[in-house]
Amino acid sequence: MALDHYVTLGRSGLRVSPFALGAMTFGEDPGGAGCSVEESERILSAYLERGGNFVDTANFYTNGHSERILGDYFAARPGHRDRVVLASKFFTNMFPGDPNAGGAGRRAILAQLHETLRRLRTDHLDLYWLHNWDRNTPIEETMRTLDDLVRAGKVRYLGFSNTPAWLTAQAQTTALLRGWTPLVALQVEYSLLARTVEGELAPFARDQGLALVPWSPLKNGFLSGKYRRAATSPAAPDFPAVGIDSARTAYVGLPTPAQRPVIDAVAQVADECGTSSAAVALAWLRARTGAVVPIIGARRVAQLTDNLASLTLTLDADQLRRLDEISAPVLGYPAAMHGALRAMLQFAGTTVDGEPSTVYPPLLANSVRY
Repeated sequence: MALDHYVTLGRSGLRVSPFALGAMTFGEDPGGAGCSVEESERILSAYLERGGNFVDTANFYTNGHSERILGDYFAARPGHRDRVVLASKFFTNMFPGDPNAGGAGRRAILAQLHETLRRLRTDHLDLYWLHNWDRNTPIEETMRTLDDLVRAGKVRYLGFSNTPAWLTAQAQTTALLRGWTPLVALQVEYSLLARTVEGELAPFARDQGLALVPWSPLKNGFLSGKYRRAATSPAAPDFPAVGIDSARTAYVGLPTPAQRPVIDAVAQVADECGTSSAAVALAWLRARTGAVVPIIGARRVAQLTDNLASLTLTLDADQLRRLDEISAPVLGYPAAMHGALRAMLQFAGTTVDGEPSTVYPPLLANSVRY
């Protein structure tokens, strides 16, 4: 596997690298999470030189500076833009005091896209994401506007990010029934420390042939390998932020006690494989069912190189099982009823399509055959 071993993005003809490059860190910001223009360009060059072609940003990342950095970079390198799948997002209001400058209404979408294309110095986006749910705008208005943009050639493909599953299903169904442009991907938080997406959105994506594009696949760097216990004992109480600047610690916090066993397990597998925790966490994501294209972010070229080491790593069945078990999420109702309990109630001790169930004697004893 390499960055130039492309995969199709969901049920579309769009070919992208197995990792997208996230540009949220491009440009310096007050929170200390960004990097300089020069380092941003070095990171982008390193990604592209290895065959990467999928770059993701958003209108408000570093207050618009991320988009401007990308626009200036491609404008200075003729031909590069046409080889890149460039994605951005709309929703966040960049003009305080103007209630129509943000959200997902027709006027807001058109205005936000205009500004994004201006900053990116391009005439189209390859992928345009709704960044969040606008509960004040009918989903039909959003989807019709996005379809108009596709038909006008200003946008090529569509995706949603951070939206409820029921809304996403409504949007997709509406688009399909009305002959509008459907979604091809969902950008979601997904990692060994954030698996609740498996309750609703991930099954929906598999059913509809949508790609999952996980953001924060290392959970704010907690799975990067920098957070290790101060002692070898499992009872060691804290995770010192070794080699992590105080500004970033203040920005993202520190791992919680509930996250520590997962971080330990990832580190153990990394030691077994002779690689980094980051590579293990990303390899686990790539092994998930369906089309999964994680977004990797970096503030330094070295971080990008470390993350790309995952491309040569394949976890064995035992390692995947251990990571699955230690990170198993607690899913809310009704997702919890759709696993073993559903099989028990539906199949009553038989095995159907390879799915066994467990007989529950009190239930079966009271059953009545009509």
